[in-house]
Amino acid sequence: MGLMLLVLGALLLCGWWASQPWRVIWRRSRIRARAFPAPWRAILRRNVPQVARLPTDMQLRLKRQMQVFLAEKQFIGCAGQAITDEVRVTIAALACLPLLGRSRGYYPKLHSVLVYPGAFIVDRVRQQGPLQMQQRQVLSGESWGEGQVVLSWDHVQREAASPEAGHNVVVHEFAHQLDQDKGFANGAPWLGDPGRQARWAQVMQQSFAVLRARLEAGEPDPLGDYASTEPAEFFAVASERFFCQPGALAQAHPAVYAELSRFYQLDPLLWT
Repeated sequence: MGLMLLVLGALLLCGWWASQPWRVIWRRSRIRARAFPAPWRAILRRNVPQVARLPTDMQLRLKRQMQVFLAEKQFIGCAGQAITDEVRVTIAALACLPLLGRSRGYYPKLHSVLVYPGAFIVDRVRQQGPLQMQQRQVLSGESWGEGQVVLSWDHVQREAASPEAGHNVVVHEFAHQLDQDKGFANGAPWLGDPGRQARWAQVMQQSFAVLRARLEAGEPDPLGDYASTEPAEFFAVASERFFCQPGALAQAHPAVYAELSRFYQLDPLLWT
């Protein structure tokens, strides 16, 4: 009995030690100080051309953030998908893009990334008035509030190779993760200041209405139909365009671009 209590006490002490904020800071600083592996550099050159367009200091920062992300997040293959360095490094590079200018956090609620070979099917029950409707969706990505992101490797590869097309499922789902930091996704991530929060709400609501009006009138808009479905998707799609088509977003929705620039603390127009 005494030995069991001793072992239990030791385990609790180890858990306490590992969870201390200063311990996390120290561990991450050691991870960031490691040399970035040469095979990972080759993967970035081959799969994520967007990295080479970043300023040199941002490339270095991205690689350091990737090292922490890869050390802390679990990757799980689904439906026969193998988890290789190619999969992990490619996804990590795109997932860390939204963190480039931010001073804290590595998606603290996220613990695992599930990867399917291609699009995957999700069955849901939706309430429509008094009725419950079974709905089947074919998806390329999804962000869950339980600390998981689900991705289609086929979509990740194709969109990473052609960022100028404006679509990036990884950026999209990890924008949802930032939105979900406060507990739920509604297109209004926590900004830490009531004044900023009010300005964000005003800009996003007005721009959401503008998007819907344009689409109803048959006018083009770089955000597209999916962004008009709900505010959470508006934020996630706008984040995709912010990183992949900053010029188009800034021209069509300058106020949205300005808010995202403040939120991400970046100006991708300077990279093009």
